[in-house]
Amino acid sequence: MEFQVTGPSGMRAKFVSRGATLAELWVPDRDGAMADVVLGFDNEAGYASSDNQHFGCTTGRFANRIALGKFSLDGKDYQLAINNGVNHLHGGSQRDLSRVEWQGEPFAGAEGNGVIFRYVSPDGEEGYPGKLDIQVTYTLTPGNALKIDYVATTDQATPVNLTNHSYFNLSGHGTPSVLDHEVWIGAERYTPKDAGAIPTGEIAPVEGTPLDFRTRRRIGDRIGDFTGHEADGYDHNWVLNGPIGVMKMVATAYDPASGRTMHVHTDQPGMQMYTANFVWGQTCKAGQVYRKHSAVCFETQHFPDSPNKPQFPSCIVRPGEEYRYSCAYEFGVEA
Repeated sequence: MEFQVTGPSGMRAKFVSRGATLAELWVPDRDGAMADVVLGFDNEAGYASSDNQHFGCTTGRFANRIALGKFSLDGKDYQLAINNGVNHLHGGSQRDLSRVEWQGEPFAGAEGNGVIFRYVSPDGEEGYPGKLDIQVTYTLTPGNALKIDYVATTDQATPVNLTNHSYFNLSGHGTPSVLDHEVWIGAERYTPKDAGAIPTGEIAPVEGTPLDFRTRRRIGDRIGDFTGHEADGYDHNWVLNGPIGVMKMVATAYDPASGRTMHVHTDQPGMQMYTANFVWGQTCKAGQVYRKHSAVCFETQHFPDSPNKPQFPSCIVRPGEEYRYSCAYEFGVEA
């Protein structure tokens, strides 16, 4: 099912129930011209195809990677699907949250207009313990933001790490590159990773690395510095400044061509920036061809492999607790 939503400020969005997915997001440029700034497909069939690389979806139960698809919890070992080399990625390969049908309900109110999506993931789905009741609320706010609120409860202890996997191009989807986009990230540190993109467990400073975006600069400025297993581009987790659980601005993006800006807010401990390194040239929405480095994701999240890294912020939710967090993508323009 599709849901068309217009926000109080004129921003427009389309959502689809498969994956509780953001399929379109129309925002103005510096001259007021509207463009759709997220990658995606024209219909739900596209999201069920092999061309889909988690475009716009709700990702989980555990977004990002878990080493070898294994974790132990309360003395019991669990084995998840292996779908990314030798590791587990984005919740699995058959019934992860991007592949299931959610129940959607549109709403309109003083805080904005949007859609509430609900899904109940049964105990054992994709190998995860516990029945997980999930609610994802998308709101187009009067302040020209897309706000996403996540709530989940469980009847057994289980890891939970939900995020939105939208691919943004502020010049409009189908524009060949985002390497001229300028990005700022509010993070002094990041989590180094091994050849399988699993964190080593270290938390290291960004200073002196291509991951230093403490001053706004082009994505393309140092993307060529990556070598070896990182050579394709950015796909890293930043340790965000500030307290966990407090909503704050953690990143900005600016497109000089259109003047569009995007400010990312979250209360999560981490954020993965991914520069569409493995988009291969598939033809998608409106006949547009999507190429490598033609979009950038800002995935607010817990750190990758958190179930196996006790030194990282805990991602475990237990009965009687509530998983609750928010992120927002706020749009504007610069002259």
